[in-house]
Amino acid sequence: MSIIDWIVLTTTLVAIVVYGVWKGRGSHDMQGYLLAGREMRWTTITLSIMATQASAITFLSTPGQAYADGMRFVQFYLGLPLAMVILSATAVPIYHRLKVFTAYEYLESRFDLKTRALAAFLFLIQRGLACGFTIFAPSLVLSVLFGWNIYITNLVIGILVIIYTTSGGTRAVSWTQFQQMLVITGGMVGAFLVILYLLPDTVSFTDAFTVAGRLGRLNAIDFSFDLSNRYNIWSGLIGGFFLALSYFGTDQSQVQRYLTGKSVTHSRMGLLANGMVKVPMQFFILLIGAMVFVFYLFVAPPLFFNPVVMEKVQQGPLAPEYSALQEEYQSAFMERRVAIEMMLMHEETGNTALAQRAEERMHRANDRITRYRQAATDIIRDTDPGADTNDVNYIFLTFVIHFLPVGLVGLVIAAIFSASMSSTSSELNALASTTVVDIIHRLTGRRGTDRQQVRLSRVVTVFWGGLAILFAQYANRMGTLVEAINILGSLFYGTILGIFLVAFYLKRVRGAAAFYAAIVAEVAVLACFLFTDISFLWYNVVGCAVVIGLSLPVNALLQRAGR
Repeated sequence: MSIIDWIVLTTTLVAIVVYGVWKGRGSHDMQGYLLAGREMRWTTITLSIMATQASAITFLSTPGQAYADGMRFVQFYLGLPLAMVILSATAVPIYHRLKVFTAYEYLESRFDLKTRALAAFLFLIQRGLACGFTIFAPSLVLSVLFGWNIYITNLVIGILVIIYTTSGGTRAVSWTQFQQMLVITGGMVGAFLVILYLLPDTVSFTDAFTVAGRLGRLNAIDFSFDLSNRYNIWSGLIGGFFLALSYFGTDQSQVQRYLTGKSVTHSRMGLLANGMVKVPMQFFILLIGAMVFVFYLFVAPPLFFNPVVMEKVQQGPLAPEYSALQEEYQSAFMERRVAIEMMLMHEETGNTALAQRAEERMHRANDRITRYRQAATDIIRDTDPGADTNDVNYIFLTFVIHFLPVGLVGLVIAAIFSASMSSTSSELNALASTTVVDIIHRLTGRRGTDRQQVRLSRVVTVFWGGLAILFAQYANRMGTLVEAINILGSLFYGTILGIFLVAFYLKRVRGAAAFYAAIVAEVAVLACFLFTDISFLWYNVVGCAVVIGLSLPVNALLQRAGR
């Protein structure tokens, strides 16, 4: 990177940390430290909710997902708007009326302590592990860009987040997320505009969409029903709906964002605004990836996007085979490029027959390129069986490093860091809240003064930050980051959601029945993960359905047994 890029990146990171520490000053009691004094307006809540969900993984991996697989990942979010409406009508007024610090406090008032502890425990496991992913993502950026040791980088990034999260609590988290969303928006919009500018003069915006669509990168909606298909409209509307209900309604990292609202109205408006903005935002991020794909139709991309892995292969015993494969790959690339240019030219002149013939050539060449990339991963695996053969996480970064102008490179990388810091800070804040309120205070019965509680919350925040950094050291073996993080969440969200839905709507069910049903549901979800090919989005449906379906008969059995 240039000096200007370094200045942009460093200034942004330092400003965020300093601003967070400054805005979080004065948080000396639990109400101020964990809930920002319940004084946030809906605009701040909206940005905080979005920034919490939109981690660095979103901006690092999602464009690469669109490059490799098209835009069908957007269906993952189709159930979210309806979930926001339901939560605004049900969960928000309940949480505000009870004036809870965490979502799990409600479960004890409705059920019992063991059910509250179970839900809190499942959240701590899931979110504690997920926090490691959000630290790892920007570390990946630095390790690829500069060859830095990724383990040291994980430590540095984690410490930066811990500093202002620990010092200022929720108030610091919420206010810094406003600044972070500005940086994120500026970086991604700038990257998109540069992509369009760098396309050949003969390729219009319409042409770019045409080519992307013909090569399967605008496949936003898939109506086929297949339980093993991760992304179709049914898994998005149903599985995504249950996932969004659980994430925004029962995950403390999100619930804590709107518990800070100064009223029920502000919390509701924050959720509803997120529901309206999230799908278009995700569509735009995927569109960036689709346009990067179009750009690389005219500028030769590398055969494999991870430069570290490529270097190992080029220095290994299979280097001659890899070199020969690269030559064939370049030949197929030129054939595809010529076919695309001919197709666009003939379509402009109205010669349908020649345009169709050129399109057929384009598809044949593209199929060859796909085969060559697969052959490259086989060579990589033969050279190093432990190598990561998934290069999706590196695609967008490769474009950023080599083609964005000076200054914008630093801004985009700052956007990735900002996204990671915003999401990680919310997660650490929520982990600390749940640990202190639902585990330590409730199970020990000891509270102490406000200052002692705040001091304990800070110590617990540092503890979870350390665990997240530790898990980040092992995250580089988990494939596509954006999928891995959602698979991890889906292993637990359905069960947690089921507990809350039973609490909200099945008033006859008691705590013991909900507790035992949740245990069985979690076992069922893990069985689906380990022994079936069912898409991870359906795990949320399975977990929730089992809890609801079993709670009534189990409750009846327990009542007959006098328990």
